[in-house]
Amino acid sequence: MPEYDFRVQGSQLLEQAGEAGDIDPGVIELLAEPARVTAFRLPLKMDDGSRRLFNAYRVQYNDALGPSRDGTRVTPQIDVDEVKALGLLMTIKHAAGRIPAGGGKGGIAADPRSLSQREYESLCRAYMRHLRPSGPGCDVPGADIGTNPQTMAWMLDEYEQITGHHAPAAVNDKPAILGGSHGGQEATGRGVFDALKMAAEDMHLPLKGATAAVQGFGQVGSVAAALLHDAGCRVVAVSGSRGGIHDKAGLDIHALREHGREHGGIYGYPAAEISNEALLEMDCDILIPAAVQGVITRHNAPRIQARLVVEAANGPTTLEADEILLERGVQMVPDVIANSGSVQVCQMERSQGLYDNYWDAETIDGLRRERLLGAYREALNTAAELDLRSARLGAWINALRRVEEAAHMRGWR
Repeated sequence: MPEYDFRVQGSQLLEQAGEAGDIDPGVIELLAEPARVTAFRLPLKMDDGSRRLFNAYRVQYNDALGPSRDGTRVTPQIDVDEVKALGLLMTIKHAAGRIPAGGGKGGIAADPRSLSQREYESLCRAYMRHLRPSGPGCDVPGADIGTNPQTMAWMLDEYEQITGHHAPAAVNDKPAILGGSHGGQEATGRGVFDALKMAAEDMHLPLKGATAAVQGFGQVGSVAAALLHDAGCRVVAVSGSRGGIHDKAGLDIHALREHGREHGGIYGYPAAEISNEALLEMDCDILIPAAVQGVITRHNAPRIQARLVVEAANGPTTLEADEILLERGVQMVPDVIANSGSVQVCQMERSQGLYDNYWDAETIDGLRRERLLGAYREALNTAAELDLRSARLGAWINALRRVEEAAHMRGWR
């Protein structure tokens, strides 16, 4: 079995936080499995006239705090267990951030790059037709790996064609012209930077002159890197799926982002090459794992040299590695806080759609920052009150306490 497993890690955190926070065992049992799992197969006529079947899933993990929301992941390897584990993570992320929503997650086992635009549009529309129940008051899908504003626009249109009325709050992460929020595409990266900045201030670590490495130079990592660069931090290394580049004097992040837009990634940018594995162990002040899960393990955690690790990806650090880093005095900003900027904006997107009243980018960005940093401070305070070193456990305990209260009030316990 691989060292990192979303379901195992989530179950372990659920048990640890439940015990540390003295959470009702019945609530922990309630959260051990999702409330509803839907699995279905999508038939699709391909451009060449052949027909294929695609496995698809939707998990409504828990809706004690509100309708389940977010995340439609389209990757070839996705399965129901991964969707379940991500549904639990979304439940915690919403509750830790005081977002009145439950955890939802969906997925289609497909490779979008192998589909024509017509094929992919048909697949997205078929997925939306199979979601039951769905809608603003019960379950709201959003974007994730393999999906984007265009795919969500197709899903919204399909929902509205089925129901016969406009419902912008039925789907998240759609284009602004259809009721999406301004700044949604950059919300996660901006949230990573805001949490990082707060953690650095607590550590008395000035960003100006500090050094940083970013693993994963996609939509999230590139935004966080650009904001660090603008704050005077030397971003000495970044990486993509095929490896990375580094420069001790600091990379020109804005030039690198332009290169990425022109060439489809950082490959070919004139700088020294570095592997993803070596990047994690670089001599730097700040490390941002923004790519995939399970990259910091018990094997490389003793060699991590950064003073601050900010989890821009979901689950980049195993629990064993987390303990090693904490023992070594490395400050950690956990994923359920650091990368929650997008779920904060999704909450605002739903509110705007329900009220048909849309806010400007400055208002949205200010509210997102205030709410995310409030959740981070609450996580730190809870950890301190319970004499825990881990902000991760503090965030999970806060989330479980809110789900526990809602479940008791509803009479579920």
